[in-house]
Amino acid sequence: MKITTETSLDTFQAWEGAKQTLQKIREAGKFEDLEMLLDDLYPDGIDDVKLNDILWFDSDWILEQLGMKPEEE
Repeated sequence: MKITTETSLDTFQAWEGAKQTLQKIREAGKFEDLEMLLDDLYPDGIDDVKLNDILWFDSDWILEQLGMKPEEE
């Protein structure tokens, strides 16, 4: 069974490493920009696991797309 829901990034409950990326985006006031980017990349929507993976494993790319500097290690 597949259940699909529509939600806002503001209510998305990220887990693991995606939490930090989402928090940085929240603090920078870039939620709308991220939503627009994701709408452009995934016009048919995206599931929560894929979204979490993007925020976690592609965080540098996401932050760069939003005009933010990725953390240096």
